[in-house]
This record gives sequence, structure tokens and C-alpha cells, in this order.
Amino acid sequence: MFEKPFDGAISRYLEEEAPEAVRTAIEDGGKRDILDESYPYDRWLKKSDYEDELDELQIELVKCQRWVRDSGARLVAIFEGRDSAGKGGAIKRVTLNLNPRVARVVALSTPTERERSQWYFQRYVADLPAAGEITLFDRSWYNRGVIEKVFGFCTPEERARFFSQLPAFESTLVSEGIVLVKLWLNVGRAEQLRRLLARESDPLKHWKLSKIDVQGLSRWDEYSQAIDETFQRSHTPVAPWTVIRADDKYRARLAAIRAVLGAVDYAGKNHELVDENDPAICGGPELWRPA
Repeated sequence: MFEKPFDGAISRYLEEEAPEAVRTAIEDGGKRDILDESYPYDRWLKKSDYEDELDELQIELVKCQRWVRDSGARLVAIFEGRDSAGKGGAIKRVTLNLNPRVARVVALSTPTERERSQWYFQRYVADLPAAGEITLFDRSWYNRGVIEKVFGFCTPEERARFFSQLPAFESTLVSEGIVLVKLWLNVGRAEQLRRLLARESDPLKHWKLSKIDVQGLSRWDEYSQAIDETFQRSHTPVAPWTVIRADDKYRARLAAIRAVLGAVDYAGKNHELVDENDPAICGGPELWRPA
């Protein structure tokens, strides 16, 4: 028998601190049931339908990769979202059939003392793509907008400076010819807790849990406020957000792939397939629901 990470703190949160509605939704929901009543579907997409669409979209990703490599284009896709929203799973499906020499995933660790003394955006700039490359950021410079705010890892002055510099920074990337895609995967409170409980119960997934995940459970409202502020300050015509309601991982992965492909005018694009993103779960910050 294995020990649960953090002394079973996630299970304890469910039993002792979780709102009653969250606890009831988890207890009553089936494995493929959607727990958030505001979500437009009751159950996950049928697996066979998901796999059929995924196969077709991954062919499109290979076409896109070939065009990026041959044309010298540069593509950046940042994947953000609440803990357990499915960022890693979506990135995995994007890169599954791509050449790692062309498409690279960047997941930066906690900054070193030296990095803390640098211009905030500096360590991210070092990982931007060269000609013919794709970079996918598993979390990004938006750490300062949300996580660092919630946990006090930056001062109010540092966060204000981040937001004041952000529009010009992203505008510079775009004006340099970089295709910038900003994805926010959002997940409901009950679904988030259910996924964290599943990780706690699976020794093969313990590595996915961190102290931040555990402490963040009781800071849902603080996260919501920080996310809302971040959208207000960073959703611009030059660098807009695509919000994906990710309570259904299957639909969310397909939507994320379509959003990436939709930003690139690559040769041979199947527009009928790529352009049919579901507006009920994929759109702008108007889909963001802090409640």
C-alpha cells in the first residue's frame, strides 16, 4: 500500500473543507459525467468520435509543422489554466506526431536567484523559436499574473510593472513575425478536485502534484479574481486569448488543436475540419466564468 502525497491533504480537503455542492457533485457524478451544471454538455464526447477527430487533426498538425519548417515561420503557443485543467494532456496530443527538433515543449521550473534579478520576461525570451520552429509553453510569463499573485511570490509593484510591459512585449513578438497563440483551459471547481483526487490515488501520477496544488484548493476565489484581472489586462486585438472550457478533456484537446491550427495559414489546410471549433466551449474571455 502506497502513502498518499502530502499526507492525504487532497482527500482531507474533500471531507473537511470542500463546499457542499462540490462534494455532492463528486459523489454523485459518474466517471464521464460533467460535474459543472453550466457546461453545455452532460457527458464527455464519445471516445470513438474523439479518436476519429484526433487522428484527422494530427494529420493537419503534421502539415502545419512541414509548412513552418519549410517557410521559416515561428509559432508560439502558450497553454495556461487552473491546476489539472488538462494543459499537459492537450500539449501531448499536439506534439504526439511532431518532430521534437521542430516542435519543442518548454516548462520552466522555479526561477533561480540569478533569474529573479533579471528582467522578468528574459528567461522566456531565451526559449522563443528560431525560424522553422514551434515552441509550446506549458505555463508561461502569465505565472506573474495569476500564481505569483495568489501565493505572494511577487510584490504588487512587480505585478503592476508586468502588466504595464506586457502589451508591448507581446506586440513586439507579433510584429517580429511570431505567430502567438494564447490558450486558457478552464475547469470547474468540482472537476478540478476530482482530477486532483485521482492523482492522489494513483502512484504513477503523484509526480504531477505539488504543494501549490494542495494549497490552491482553498484559494479558488483568489485564483478567480487574479484570472479575471489577467484577462482584463491582457486580452488585446494583437494578442487575444482563446478560452477553452475543459471539463471534458476530449472536447478540450480537440479545441486546443484547432485553435493552434487556426492561427497558421499553412499549405493544404483542411478548413472544413480545422475551422469548426465549438463556440459553446471555445471562444474568448466571455466564456470565462469565475463562479
